[in-house]
Amino acid sequence: MTKQLSLEQIIACGIAKETAAAMLPQINRWLSCLSASECWQYLTRHILKPDQPFHFHELLYQTTFADWHTSQGPPPAWFPSDEQIQATNIAALMKQLKLDSYAELHAWSVEHRGEFWEIMIQRLGIRLQKPYSEIVDLSQGVESPQWLVDARLNIAESCFLADADAIAIIFQEEGGSLTTLTYGELQALTNRVANGLVNAGFVPGDAIAIAMPMTAESVAIYLGIVKAGCVVVSIADSFAAAEIAMRLHLSEAKAIFTQDYIWRSGKQLPLYSKVVDANAPRAIVLGPSLELRSSDLTWKEFLSNNEQFDAFFAHPAAYTNILFSSGTTGEPKAIPWTQTTPIKCATDGHLHQDIHPGDVVAWPTNLGWMMGPWLIYASLINRATIALYYGTPTERGFGEFIQDAHVTMLGVVPSLVSIWKTTSCMQGLDWSSIKAFSSTGECSNPQDMLFLMSKAGYRPIMEYCGGTEIGGAYITNTLVQPSAPSTFSTPTLGLDFVILDEEGHPADKGEVFIIPPSIGLSTELLNKNHHQVYFADTPRTSLRRHGDQIELLPNGYYCAQGRVDDTMNLGGIKVSSVEIEQILNTVEGICETAAIACSPAEGGPSQLVIYAVLDTDVQQDKEALKNSLQTAIRQRLNPLFKIQDLVTIDTLPRTASNKVMRRVLREHYQAFIHQLIPIQNSS
Repeated sequence: MTKQLSLEQIIACGIAKETAAAMLPQINRWLSCLSASECWQYLTRHILKPDQPFHFHELLYQTTFADWHTSQGPPPAWFPSDEQIQATNIAALMKQLKLDSYAELHAWSVEHRGEFWEIMIQRLGIRLQKPYSEIVDLSQGVESPQWLVDARLNIAESCFLADADAIAIIFQEEGGSLTTLTYGELQALTNRVANGLVNAGFVPGDAIAIAMPMTAESVAIYLGIVKAGCVVVSIADSFAAAEIAMRLHLSEAKAIFTQDYIWRSGKQLPLYSKVVDANAPRAIVLGPSLELRSSDLTWKEFLSNNEQFDAFFAHPAAYTNILFSSGTTGEPKAIPWTQTTPIKCATDGHLHQDIHPGDVVAWPTNLGWMMGPWLIYASLINRATIALYYGTPTERGFGEFIQDAHVTMLGVVPSLVSIWKTTSCMQGLDWSSIKAFSSTGECSNPQDMLFLMSKAGYRPIMEYCGGTEIGGAYITNTLVQPSAPSTFSTPTLGLDFVILDEEGHPADKGEVFIIPPSIGLSTELLNKNHHQVYFADTPRTSLRRHGDQIELLPNGYYCAQGRVDDTMNLGGIKVSSVEIEQILNTVEGICETAAIACSPAEGGPSQLVIYAVLDTDVQQDKEALKNSLQTAIRQRLNPLFKIQDLVTIDTLPRTASNKVMRRVLREHYQAFIHQLIPIQNSS
């Protein structure tokens, strides 16, 4: 099939006629004489520019790969050069191990797990106060591995391996200017926090909560708590008082760090008052003077002037952090991280996000979600710089910060990218410093991810899927393999998994089960039975349940299909919410959707209900829009899936980690429809 473009097609994308006429002969020549992958690489290097209309990027991508079989998933939009491959940490590890391919490296990493983690501890320079006698003891089974037997360490010490004058954090307040904190300055502030905790009477093992936005101070507070041998309790600053109270109770926190207000888009949002309403224990409060409870301290009163502190060294299994699952399916699980969990964060960052010393790493996140602690450890243990923007990441100011801070690795939640694309707020910015993106938190769609790649002149996206109970990901991408939007290329190094169908047989599409052990995998929960949650009644002994559905594509890549608990049965056919949403989100006028299945009041088969957030300029009536969505499902998924109802709302309810709470939508469906009760975000 001959692939050729016309002048009219290019002009229709918003390209000026003279420009279109000049580039057309070259485009058509490459389309006709090069393979699709070669042609695309030429187009991204010589024709496509970040400031051109995205419709033009889409046109060339779709035309180049017109013969691509959709069953294989999206075609690659980035191909690593030999030079790029050789510059990666993965290539350095392969050279160290004398292995010739990535496939060999991954196979070696799961066949020699102890040796893999031993090498990574050495590569990362993890500081041990007392060395281990054995890397892992599996005498209690793979559910309860004992890592770094007999060792003693404080993982916070491994966050200060860079030169004291290297930049540890670059940050900017909304409307402010760039400010930096060196490793030496961050360590001094961390030590002042640790000394402040000792002076206030706290002892190793005490749980100390943090309910703050991601700031330079909150990073120092986090590391100071760990360095003092205490345990961080991670609480998102967006939570309501009841959610804060629940987490304080589950963790038995003895104190909480917070601040007076949060500034977002010029608005002052109270935070300390929510902590008070949560009946929190003793609070240390940052910010201008407020009328505090008698037991509480201001930041100035708490902070020690002593910038020296000897870290408290602990058993490798000692807690450093209590985090909580997102709560998409009910009460959050209280998940402890140990002294070894951050090694998983740093290893993933080193190998998969390819973080090098001096890199600048940004990921809009919060200490209440695992990506907050992940960002600290993955950046600092790898001697990189954390980039923190205090404003709203959905607005242009964030993009300008990414540009001005020369961010080299930008992490996102897919919903953010969708907003950037819809509003065009990042148009005209220079993101050429970015070497790679990473995406986590929810399933992405290929169109949004292609848009994101185009904003930096086509850089790869490391899709990154895992969880708090993993300390990182079980499936992701690498910089040594081509990057296709919204697909994963590999299990993470040091881990492996199997995909099983409902009968427990290996399948190309089904539920994923992790094959333990690995540093980072949780071994206990504070409020639930760990064995029952992750190992009981799994199809095979020693497989670990995770709850995701994935599909192995013919090209060896993987596509996420959402959570098992978001699976619905429509007319006897099982389908995930994500599969439906990925199709509906491409319909004109739709910003985003959530698909749920609800049983009629009188009982009977589940019915499909769609919640939709519309583009701001959409005036289409409900019935016409419903017909458009139904047509998309009929043509692209299954004509048997009938939309029973369509509900349009301003925003979808989300957890603090930005995951859509379909459970809330299901629970509120009848009340929302019949009583017009608005659905609010849980955070």
